[in-house]
Parts: sequence; C-alpha cells; structure tokens
Amino acid sequence: MIKILGIKIDNIDKKIAKEKIANCLNTNKPCFITTPNPEIILKAQENEEFFYILNKANISLADGFGLKLSAKLMWKKIERYTGADLSTDLLNLAEKENKKVLIINWTKSLSTKNDIEKAIISKYPKLKFLILESERENTKNLDWSKINDFQAEILLVNFGAYYQERFIYLNKHKFNNLKIAVGIGGALDFLSGKIKRAPKIIRSLGIEWLWRLSLEPKKRCKRIFNAVFIFSYKIIKWKFFQPFKYRKNVVCLLYKKNEDSDKNKILIVERKDEKNHWQLPQGGTEGENLEKAAKREVEEELNLNSKHFITITTYKNLHKYNVYEWPKKINRKIKAMSGYKGQKQGLVIFKFLGNDEDIKINYFDHRNWQWINEDKLISKVHKHRKEATKIFLNKFKESKTN
Repeated sequence: MIKILGIKIDNIDKKIAKEKIANCLNTNKPCFITTPNPEIILKAQENEEFFYILNKANISLADGFGLKLSAKLMWKKIERYTGADLSTDLLNLAEKENKKVLIINWTKSLSTKNDIEKAIISKYPKLKFLILESERENTKNLDWSKINDFQAEILLVNFGAYYQERFIYLNKHKFNNLKIAVGIGGALDFLSGKIKRAPKIIRSLGIEWLWRLSLEPKKRCKRIFNAVFIFSYKIIKWKFFQPFKYRKNVVCLLYKKNEDSDKNKILIVERKDEKNHWQLPQGGTEGENLEKAAKREVEEELNLNSKHFITITTYKNLHKYNVYEWPKKINRKIKAMSGYKGQKQGLVIFKFLGNDEDIKINYFDHRNWQWINEDKLISKVHKHRKEATKIFLNKFKESKTN
C-alpha cells in the first residue's frame, strides 16, 4: 500500500486485485472498494470527510495514469484498474457465480434506468439484478424493504464522487447479505453506449483523457486540466517541497461562563483516531485568514454557525511542532494527509452563545466533546498537546484581563 497526497492506494496487480475481490464474496462484512483517480484525490484534499472515507476503503484501486506516474516518484509500481473495467468484471463475476447485483443510479445520470436494463439484459442475460434510482444528495426515497428483500451481494452506486462513496460508507451496514460495494461513477454510460470508450491501445498508453477531451471538449476541459496539470503540480509540491515546510493551522478556543464559579469552561474534543486524546478543536487554514478558517472549523467540527458564537480575539504564530518528534504510535494525520513536516499554529478565541444541544460533532474527526473548567484544561488534554495548550490558555487569560 502507498499513499498519494495522503490517499491510500493498493499497489497490487490486476490479477491479485481480482482474487481479493472474489474472496470478498466469502466474507461476513461488506467489502468497500474505491477507484481513486487524480480528480478524486484532488477533491479529497478540499473535503476532509471524503478524505476520511477514501482511506476507510477495504480495497483501493488506482484509476488514472497520473497515479502510476506518482507512484514512480516514490519508487513504487502500481497497475491501473479503472472503474469501467471493475464494473464489467463485477458483472461478469456476478453472472458466473449466480450472485445478485443492486444498481443505484442517479436520477440525473446520462444513462437512465431503462438504458441500463437493456444493456445488462443484452450483455449479461443470466444476471439477477435490480436497478433503483435516487437523488444523490437525498436518498430518503429509497425503498429499503425492497432492497433487503432482494438481498444483493454486490452493490454498484452511480452518484459520482464523492456522493457515491459517502452513501456506501454511511449505509453499507443497512444492507442484508451485502459482500461488495463500489462507487462506479460514469462506468454505466460505457455499458449503455451513451459514451464511447477509448480504443484499447489509447487506454494502454494512458491517454484516455485525451480521447474524452476530443468527445466532450467543453465538459472535459477544466476537469482534465485539473487531473493532468494541477494534480502533477500538487504531487511535485507534496513530494519534494512540503516535507520541509510547516502547515498553517488554527486552534479554536471556545469558552462559556461557568455558573458555579468565576472560572470559564472551555470546549475540548476527543480525536476519532485515538481514544482519550483530548485537544482543542483545530484544523488547517487552507489559505484563509485565521478567523475565517477558525469559523469554518467550528462549523465543520461542531455543527455551529455564526449565531452560536462571537469572535473575541486572534493570535498569529503562537506555536509550531514537528510530527517526526512525536512517538510512532501517535497517528500522524497531518504528515499522512498533506506531507508537511509539522504545523505552525495560531489561535482564535470564541465566546459560546448557544445551547449545548446545538453542538454536534462530525463522525470523521471526533468521537466525543465536553466542557472543562479552565483550571483543569492542561491536565485533561493529551500529553503531546500540553505544551501548546499552556500557551493558548495563557493567551486566553490575557485576553480576559484586557
């Protein structure tokens, strides 16, 4: 397994990948398969939830010639296994092994339910399948009783990234008897004939993107520019420059009055990836100024909006740390995600105006939250957060005296 811009990719050849996928049919839990390409990996850099979900896949197959080139920079070799090829192989496997297939198609997809049905009946006459349609941002209309009565072993979701991966990750436990689940993007458009796939020689040369550009120049121009040029730039930066730089990070100190004393209470969160690792909410600035980035983090991590808090003050460049100095057992999320050597932290202090019921942590960052008296804050946070937290707490006290 290797990581490209922090996204894990299985560096296995197609033969071994097919064997692993076939073995998934004998498991008791759903096998979540993803096929990241440069466009998907770029999207995950801007969407922390998508980043988290992609790295939770059981099997991650490289879909895109750019990933092969990226792997070579790390002296690794990966073989392409496109979503289109995977879809065909899964349908063949299902027909051969007499397994049921459920396809959930986006209502606005280029290929309609009827288009897909005709294509499957023509090419896989013995296949047992069910096709349902749904909006991709709201799947409440799905008939779960019908889904579970059918008891499909293989699930193909055509919502497009990141909607299909998110749907699978959040709902895979709801399916009875499900063995394999994969988001297939536009693969069904090749199956239905709505889009003509590039000749095999063009695919083998890794220039399928050029073929698609010739067919849909207006639609594909920006996407291919990002996938080819922006992705290449990001890879070079990630591999050769970011290991020597610090990522800009903002810490959010959210407090409220303690009714029982003259001290304040400060909100802390417990990391998802490590039990009892308590810290102040924080995240990368992503090019924004500290206050704007801090507000975004509070909104994303705690589900709060501007009516729930007000900004008290902001401090720049208070602390920095090197992830290489942390013990190996600590999850080095920043290094794995972005390639930086560490973080350079600023602080934004917010006063909480809402009710505790308004706070809802996201599932991919944290597992819990609590208010802690300011005089107990240092003793509660994780030992590797204490040094920085002392600095932030002193600045908080300083702000209250001004």
